[in-house]
Amino acid sequence: MFSLLCGLLFCALGSGQLASGQPDDGKRYICRAIPLSGDASCPVTLLPELNAGSQEEELRNTVMQLRETILQQKETISKQLGTINELTTKLSLCASATDDRKYEKGGSWGKEKQNTMGDVPRDPNDTIDSLGKTMQGLKDRLENLEQQQMRANVSGASFPSELRDLLQRRLGELEKQLLKKVSNLEEEKSMLSNATAAYRLKTESTLNALVERISELEKGGGDFKSPEQFKLSLPQRTNYLYGRITKSLPEMYAFTLCMWIKSSATPGIGTPFSYGVPGQANEIVLIEWGNNPIELLINDKVAQLPLEVRDGRWHHICISWTTRDGQWEAFQNGEKLGTGDNLAAWHPIKPGGVIILGQEQDVVGGRFDAGQAFVGELSQVNIWDRVLKPVEIQSMANCSSYIPGNVVSWLASNVEVFGRGAFKRPLEMCQERLPNA
Repeated sequence: MFSLLCGLLFCALGSGQLASGQPDDGKRYICRAIPLSGDASCPVTLLPELNAGSQEEELRNTVMQLRETILQQKETISKQLGTINELTTKLSLCASATDDRKYEKGGSWGKEKQNTMGDVPRDPNDTIDSLGKTMQGLKDRLENLEQQQMRANVSGASFPSELRDLLQRRLGELEKQLLKKVSNLEEEKSMLSNATAAYRLKTESTLNALVERISELEKGGGDFKSPEQFKLSLPQRTNYLYGRITKSLPEMYAFTLCMWIKSSATPGIGTPFSYGVPGQANEIVLIEWGNNPIELLINDKVAQLPLEVRDGRWHHICISWTTRDGQWEAFQNGEKLGTGDNLAAWHPIKPGGVIILGQEQDVVGGRFDAGQAFVGELSQVNIWDRVLKPVEIQSMANCSSYIPGNVVSWLASNVEVFGRGAFKRPLEMCQERLPNA
């Protein structure tokens, strides 16, 4: 430390003498500390002389560098402003493209308009993918801008912090708006999917109805003068020809079953009517098999009916029953032929079963036995939840009136036909079905 102070003092004294005793010769001196054992003289390193020409050249180079830096900064700012304008335009076009999307009647898209934004497709899936790509592109541009800022800082040029903050805020707003658009498109896609599914189901239902109608027309069911003026024809004794009534029965404490029936099958006409419920396939059954008479089964309890219909002619039959004491009555062609009681007394008819015409059910709706199948024709099978009066039954049997059932009525739309060979055909006039016709 002492040697350093000595050196400084020595140099200062020397320079002071120069300043006071000699004129300025354009030279500059540098003071440097020396050790005590070194040379006592003050070593001086002279700077190179600067003439006017070299100073001017150095200033010119500095000005050119500053000008290039300013031009680069202006170009960077211009590009950033262009990027902001481009993003604003694309966001506006995206909003207008979404608002222009409309639906036509029936759930289909409206008339396609010209796509004014080449990177926004019409399909919601493509739109979401495109928006994702746009967001990625924006993030890449922001990274490029940040890299440009870093390069500018390294080169000595200052990047405006105000412009950077503006770009970041604007990009954040654009990202929020694009995410909102994506959410709206997802909701729109979900609504479109639901509408498409509902429209598809409706279309399938309509097509099924048309197929059934065409099938009825092909089978001759289109010539019915009225909905009840048809008959079910089951010409063969098989386990796959039958009719099914689409409606079921409610819980009943009494009923009347009436129908027109025509058969010449032997031995026995089979099973023209059966109603089965879960747990009891023989809830209501009308059957004639072998050489036995026609039987009425209710909850597997049996009553034999004094009816004869195996002559190949039309007959009008009605069977009524009430749970009170299990009383029953049997009518043929408007005339009461039999009555009885204690048939499933106090047993209510169970609801929710299956009505089959032409087959006896071993399980609900199936497992048919060809030996018990009905062969012949059936028509105007009606069911009431009460015991009809004899005068009402007689009026239907002699063609004075037609009374549809209040529980099950004979309509073409209520009867389904199964099996190749089973048909719904037009029914003869009522007077032609009378025994003396």
